[in-house]
Amino acid sequence: MTTQTDLPTTLPDLSVTPEPVLTLLPAAATKLTELLASRNLTDHGLRVFVSGGGCSGMQYGMAIEKEASEFDTVFEQNGIRVIVDPTSLGYLTGATIDYIDNLMGGGFRIDNPNAVSTCGCGHSFRSSGQAEASDEGESCGSGCGCH
Repeated sequence: MTTQTDLPTTLPDLSVTPEPVLTLLPAAATKLTELLASRNLTDHGLRVFVSGGGCSGMQYGMAIEKEASEFDTVFEQNGIRVIVDPTSLGYLTGATIDYIDNLMGGGFRIDNPNAVSTCGCGHSFRSSGQAEASDEGESCGSGCGCH
């Protein structure tokens, strides 16, 4: 027989997933920590999402948000709370986010194993579930050159 003392005193926090669905690399986490601190948003997290558009059909997006929506997947990695909506989750599982700072310019970069092709700029991609591009190696017209 279960008694009141056998029950857990607190319920698990189901809003935070213990296993990350994507990897936030240390350089990206450091840059995000700096950005959040400089804007006094240390109680916010990083929303990572995929939307239609871009030269390859799908494009990556990131935003700083305080609250997750009801069905979002939320996890913490390298001190940053990461939020991913259910639709984007399938496209981003296994991806890594890095921050690159070099002479050609810096920025966040997503390396996505689910992408079968990416735009030369790295901001858009095509997944295996999307229609094939009309011509292999054709430029998207933005000057970045899809491949």
